[in-house]
Amino acid sequence: MGERSDHPQGQGATEDSGAREIEATVVLGLRITDWPALRAAARAAVEDLDFEGVDPAEQRRELLREVSEDPNAALGVLLHPDRLVAAMPGVDALGGTLEISVTEDFAPDFAELFPLDGDEEGSGGVGDWTLTPRTACLLHAQLLGLADAAYDDLEEHEGEPVLESEEHEWAVLGRLPTRTWGLHRGWRRSMARAFDDLADDLALGEWPLPRCPAEDIALRMALADARNLLGAQPESVADMMGDLPADLYDYDWDGCLDELFGVYGPEDGDPEADTASRTEELIAATHPEGWFLPYEDAEERDPQRGYRR
Repeated sequence: MGERSDHPQGQGATEDSGAREIEATVVLGLRITDWPALRAAARAAVEDLDFEGVDPAEQRRELLREVSEDPNAALGVLLHPDRLVAAMPGVDALGGTLEISVTEDFAPDFAELFPLDGDEEGSGGVGDWTLTPRTACLLHAQLLGLADAAYDDLEEHEGEPVLESEEHEWAVLGRLPTRTWGLHRGWRRSMARAFDDLADDLALGEWPLPRCPAEDIALRMALADARNLLGAQPESVADMMGDLPADLYDYDWDGCLDELFGVYGPEDGDPEADTASRTEELIAATHPEGWFLPYEDAEERDPQRGYRR
């Protein structure tokens, strides 16, 4: 951690007897549990910074944008060596670097988040059916995979339209309704975030209940992919599950369709139609730009949550 000094630091010590040049290495393992709170703290820290050079105001605006969208950037501001040392009396910063990396193998503890005992708080069960740890794990993996693939589509193709003869070259965006194929980069980025939003629900131990038409589409895609993966690669899925407890309701995709959809959503339309039919009618009748507007009875997601990529 550093060089130890055996000189006394009491009343008899000379004024500079504690002066040392020390190189300290600190390794922290962090888990973000409240992104809005982290973002607010980072924005406050940016407001306190002094910017020099050309157009300091623009520098501040750009850094505020970064910390508002990227948790890594927010951590970078709060953990900057100069900021940390400034809180320590009797120490001057001689320089330093900060490296932040994401732990790729991190996975939520789905056994804890979705306990099989229906009486446990947070199990979310309705009747006898519940979202089991294994179902949540597989669905979470598919949602993250779809989000990554959608961002990859965006990085590779930017604003290029999806062409009917080339939709197979798009991992996700080519699977969406054809009326979305020519939409702009901002729309595509929001669609990628819809997969992440639902994955975040699962990582917090909440059922991934679609709050808008875009999330409805995203969840149906993830359920279809999960069903296909289980059928085509059951051994890979078994390896993914590790020691998660098994349950009768594991991979009950029909149950997911019944329980996860319709909690929020359109109530108007044909009263004889089921929720899926009413949602399909809403999606068909609404311009894709409106697919991200929350259902009337759903809580709006944080508008400043940013994008993962």
